[in-house]
Amino acid sequence: MNKFKVPKFEVPEYIIGALEFLCPPEDLTVSQWAEKYRILDQKSSAMPGPWRNSVTPYLKGVMDEFNNYSTDEIVFCKCTQIGGTEIELNVLGYIAMQDPAPTMVVYPTDVLGESTSVNRILPLFNASPRLKEKLDQKRSGKNEIQFDNMFISVAGSNSPSGLASKPIRWLLMDEIDKYPPSSKKEADPISLATERTKTFRSNRKIYKTSTPTLRTGQIWKAKEACDIERHYFVPCPHCGEMIELKFKQIRWPDKEDGLSYQDRAEQAYYVCQECGSILTDADKPAMLQRGEWRDVRADTVFAKKIAFWINTLYSPFVRYSDIALEFMESKDDPEKLQNFTNSWLAEPWEDTKVKTSAELVLERCTTVPEFVLPEWTKLVTGGVDVQETCLYWSIRAYGDFITSQKVAHGQALSFDEIERVMNLELRKPDGTVIIPQLVLMDSGDQTDMVYDFCIRNSDWCLPCKGTAERQSHYSLSTVNKAGSSANGMTLVLVDGGKYKDMIAGRLQKPVGAKGAWMVHRDCDIEYAEQVTAEQKVVVRTAGGRDQLRWMPKASHAANHYLDAEVYSFAAADIMGVRQLYLQPERAPDPVAKKQAPADSSRDWFSGTGGGW
Repeated sequence: MNKFKVPKFEVPEYIIGALEFLCPPEDLTVSQWAEKYRILDQKSSAMPGPWRNSVTPYLKGVMDEFNNYSTDEIVFCKCTQIGGTEIELNVLGYIAMQDPAPTMVVYPTDVLGESTSVNRILPLFNASPRLKEKLDQKRSGKNEIQFDNMFISVAGSNSPSGLASKPIRWLLMDEIDKYPPSSKKEADPISLATERTKTFRSNRKIYKTSTPTLRTGQIWKAKEACDIERHYFVPCPHCGEMIELKFKQIRWPDKEDGLSYQDRAEQAYYVCQECGSILTDADKPAMLQRGEWRDVRADTVFAKKIAFWINTLYSPFVRYSDIALEFMESKDDPEKLQNFTNSWLAEPWEDTKVKTSAELVLERCTTVPEFVLPEWTKLVTGGVDVQETCLYWSIRAYGDFITSQKVAHGQALSFDEIERVMNLELRKPDGTVIIPQLVLMDSGDQTDMVYDFCIRNSDWCLPCKGTAERQSHYSLSTVNKAGSSANGMTLVLVDGGKYKDMIAGRLQKPVGAKGAWMVHRDCDIEYAEQVTAEQKVVVRTAGGRDQLRWMPKASHAANHYLDAEVYSFAAADIMGVRQLYLQPERAPDPVAKKQAPADSSRDWFSGTGGGW
């Protein structure tokens, strides 16, 4: 037996500190780090305590893509409340402990950035002991969090100065579809922030996440531009096939008397698209655990940009009945339906009610030839779009319930030609003659000439001007031009967007249907293309709000006949087209308008009896 005692040797703390400093970081992925070190605090989480990947297993694949050395950019297109921000927080903690480097997090606004910094990011570091010891509390603030060997800059996309002058290796951008567009002085925020990563081109990581808005939105374009796109597949508990959860597979009872939306939604279930078996909410946790990300599109072998897409059906916190109820309560309201499409289904919004095409217009041709009125005609109006070199005109017949048909259209090279066209005697099959009762002419171009023309023809023509976002479809104003003979003349302000909505909606009705919007027998393709040259898209206003507006489908697309039809529709509205069904069938006096004096526009206007 050895009686010698081994002397105790205490290692000085400075040596221990030096050894810990020289010790390489643990070999962990982002998801492994999160499960080992991330602590969810009570202030910002509904499930405080240690992070568990098993709660939201679909986030694991997205997080671990940050550890793929060949991946340069990660795009996460998602529904709301699925965990996109939690990925950011886990990555920030991983960076601070495992791979410190200059980092920037960009939010839509400065205010949101500061709020997230105070309520989410700083609590992340304070809740986890290993992270807290690395945080420099004294030098850290809302917009910049300091550590001994790195910093995290928190910026708003609405502040270009906050995105500049800092070399960044890790760039995380949240809700990029809410970022403002580029200005005349600065590039767009995404481009400005990406410029900061040039110094770390070989090992940078760029993360973009957002709920989609439109196909032209930033997140959808970023997803489509990626080399690989992945969706989450889960096994069916009955047939074992890997399936992608899709909204169309959720079923609930048909509408029955006395059965509310809530009652119907509570009976919702999922039908496997492979075997037809019924899946319930109780099946979802096990399915998620065994799920995996699979490539649904791969454009190159050497992929550097990876996209992940997921909808709310995968959320462990959302039941199938919640989704069914939300849809039923949203389906009849375009704004609510857009929110459901974007925030629940993670899909871009396309308003099929206002979707038009030239082919659809040509499908609305009737058997009535050009310059002949349909037998149901009660009112005829015209619209003129004035351009620098010519005038585009359209004449349209209206009947009960705003049923309408284009009678003729064309291009005029002079105002005299417009005067001749708009005074043609148009006949119904029974021989009844009707002349266009009111024509609206655009005064945005060649304004003085338009005013002079309208003064000369004040008994049947009024100037108009396009305007947006009015409470009514049109309103009546007066020309305010001192010294002009047109001063005080009636000016019609037309909300073109509202009339384009009506045209697009009525264009969906088949030929002959009540309220249909039709064209004559020999309608040409040029007219059809111009009438459908615009589409409704989300546009961000100066105040930062997203609004649906009609915009050209392509740059410099001709839309002159569409404007002419809008003015014709507004003219019909002024003449009481919505009340035509209350009037008895009678032919208007074609000579009546000829009897009005040329200088009595306001007398004629006030004496029409059309409810003006």
